[in-house]
Amino acid sequence: MKIVVCIKQVPDTTEVKLDPVKNTLIRDGVPSIINPDDKAGIELALQIKESVPGSTLTVVSMGPPQAEVALREALAMGCDDGILISDRAFGGADTWATSSTIAGALRKLDYDIIIAGRQAIDGDTAQVGPQIAEHLQIPQISYCEELRVEDGKFIVKRQFEDRYHIIEIKPPCLITTLSEEITPRYMSIGGIFNAYKKDIKVWGLKDIEDKLDISNIGLKGSPTNVKRSFTKQAKGQGIKMEGLTPEEAADAIVAKLQEKFFI
Repeated sequence: MKIVVCIKQVPDTTEVKLDPVKNTLIRDGVPSIINPDDKAGIELALQIKESVPGSTLTVVSMGPPQAEVALREALAMGCDDGILISDRAFGGADTWATSSTIAGALRKLDYDIIIAGRQAIDGDTAQVGPQIAEHLQIPQISYCEELRVEDGKFIVKRQFEDRYHIIEIKPPCLITTLSEEITPRYMSIGGIFNAYKKDIKVWGLKDIEDKLDISNIGLKGSPTNVKRSFTKQAKGQGIKMEGLTPEEAADAIVAKLQEKFFI
C-alpha cells in the first residue's frame, strides 16, 4: 500500500496580524505547527501503514524552506519519506494555484491513497484537498473520522450534519480528515533521531514543471483577488434567558427579532 499525506505548516496562534498592503498573514515571530486536520491525517495514514504490511508513507508539503521542520516532525511520528515543494515561483498562490502545484508533484509519485486535512487553520477554505482530487481525476471523500482497509478497499466513516456515512471506495482515491475525533501520536525519541538522519527532498519548479500548467501556479495563476482582510472583532456579551418554557423562549426570540427590525 502506497500512502501519501499532504500537510501544511501553519501559525500556532489565533492572534494573527495582517499585512495591510499584501492582504497576507504576517508570520514573523509566530511559532508554527503542523495543521491539526493534517496531523490527524498523518495518524490515520500511520494506522493504515501498521495494518497493511509492506506499506510506505510519504508526506508532502508546499511552503517556504522552514516548512522542512513540519516534515521532520511527520517523519519522527513514523512517516517514511518527506518531500518539500518550494520555489519562489509558487509564492502567493491561492487554493487553485496551490492545489494545481501539489497535484503536479503528486503526478510524480505512485499512490493508492492521498490523505489531506479538511482545512487549514490559517485559511479555513477546505478547498485544496478536493481540488487536488479533481486535478488528478480520482474519487474523493471528505470529512473522514475513521479509516480502515478491507479486501484492498478503504472503508471510510464520514461525518455528516446529523449522522455518519459509511462509504466504501477503491484506490486510487483521496480523503480529507477531521481532527476532532482523532488523537495523533507523539514523536518518539528514536523517531526524532531517525528523522534528522533522513534527507528531505526539495522539489522546485524545474523538478515538476513537466507535470504542471505553468499558467496555474503562483500569484499570477491565482484567480482569487483579496480586496480587504481584517481580524475578527469581539462580539458583545449578548443576552442570556433562563427558566423559560419552549413556548416562552420562542416568543422572546421573536419579540427580540421584531425589536431589532429583523422581522
